Amino acid sequence: MRVMRTCRELGIATVAVYSEADRSALHVVRLADQAYCVGPAPSRESYLVQEKIIEAAKKSGADAIHPGYGFLSENPDFVRAVEKAGIVFIGPSAQAMDTMGNKTRARAHMVKAGVPVVPGSTEPFASFEEAKAYADNIGYPVMLKAAGGGGGKGMRKVEEAKDIQSAWTTAKNEAMGAFGNDAIYIEKFVEEPHHVEIQVFGDTHGNVIHLNERECSAQRRNQKVIEESPSPIISPELRAQMGEVAVKAAQSVNYVGAGTIEFLVDKHRNFYFLEMNTRLQVEHPVTELTTGIDLVNWQIRIANGEKLPFLRPISPRGHAIEARIYAENPDNNYMPSPGRITYMRVPGGHNVRNDTGVYAGYTVTNHYDPMVSKLSVWAPTRDEAIARLREALKEYVVKGITTNIPYLLNIIGHAEFQGGNYDTGFLLRNHEDLVTKKNPKDVRTALLAAAVYAHQKNETLAKKFVPPSQGKGSISAWRGRRK
Repeated sequence: MRVMRTCRELGIATVAVYSEADRSALHVVRLADQAYCVGPAPSRESYLVQEKIIEAAKKSGADAIHPGYGFLSENPDFVRAVEKAGIVFIGPSAQAMDTMGNKTRARAHMVKAGVPVVPGSTEPFASFEEAKAYADNIGYPVMLKAAGGGGGKGMRKVEEAKDIQSAWTTAKNEAMGAFGNDAIYIEKFVEEPHHVEIQVFGDTHGNVIHLNERECSAQRRNQKVIEESPSPIISPELRAQMGEVAVKAAQSVNYVGAGTIEFLVDKHRNFYFLEMNTRLQVEHPVTELTTGIDLVNWQIRIANGEKLPFLRPISPRGHAIEARIYAENPDNNYMPSPGRITYMRVPGGHNVRNDTGVYAGYTVTNHYDPMVSKLSVWAPTRDEAIARLREALKEYVVKGITTNIPYLLNIIGHAEFQGGNYDTGFLLRNHEDLVTKKNPKDVRTALLAAAVYAHQKNETLAKKFVPPSQGKGSISAWRGRRK
């Protein structure tokens, strides 16, 4: 929906691809000029089948393919296949993706370039035995990470040696399902880390710039929940340093299009290269809101051979926060909550933006990521942005499924979040405070009200009750009418 809206503004017709499970998705039924089914619900049989995507592009006469945020968006073989078919891929070259999209190659490349990296392996492991021996050597805790993709998929933290076997199996299975690639590498876990990323952009004329940072430390299970820009822990001096390193990293592979250099920042404000996402990020709206730039517009224009419209750093303007609305139940171990949306009221107002692909009447499936919306706000200051997001979340109503909206309200209301110095352990550390629990006083009040109601109803029935006669054919208070 987000990509299609920019295309329509540019006068470009759009083509949707969808699995059978997404037949009624909003981008298919509302915005696309054409739509093609690419297979059944499992992503391995639809969205990850390169030939089906390219076939849809050829049938529709499409000039270009925008890969979105997941599935094949960081697959260099797909880029080569698209280009071989004579279609433009809206993103970096296959060569740049080979180097930076593959997490282990990117780490090795950054080491050679003199960029500080988190200690870890530079190649995926061929066997579990090799992986365990490496983890035992560098010491726990460690992170198992998918080499072929991001977004928290195929990633597991391992605290002790006894847990690595199950984590290894789970990470490999999840990585294969999400990216069609089950390669896993290992990093040393950095204590009290902040996850800060820099948005970079390159064109086909050799120009690369950065568009400031995003703070992404509010994560659960390595999946981002809330992002903001600018980061409350980054000074202008540190922003300049990280931006310079990010641009250097992108230039080293002649990067074209939108990309993100992700860093871990420790409590002493030392930063380490984590990985590069060779695509547009889910959380890009906060960068758009603080720079005034339509990043998808830039992607399309650069893919068409145009130069970057700006070649100098752009200082962040005001503050933006994005909250991811998930169809899940944080009170029940974040279990997905698929089902039919029976009612939906979307918030509005000044500088409130909601990117969504669902609607009242739509059925959220259990086949894909449970995110149904991205709610973003902008305000002159961080405190004002938090207040605006709070009111927008209160205004957001979704019925028929369980969402994490109460959980998000608890997060932004927490003192640690409001203070700004929260790390990636924030959500786990404060889980009991953040999940929505019924107040014992409320439960007692509800029970008392129910008891009073029951008593009043019984009193009313007692007054209306008339004892039956004792004659033949009478109605007993305990038996039905006699025949």
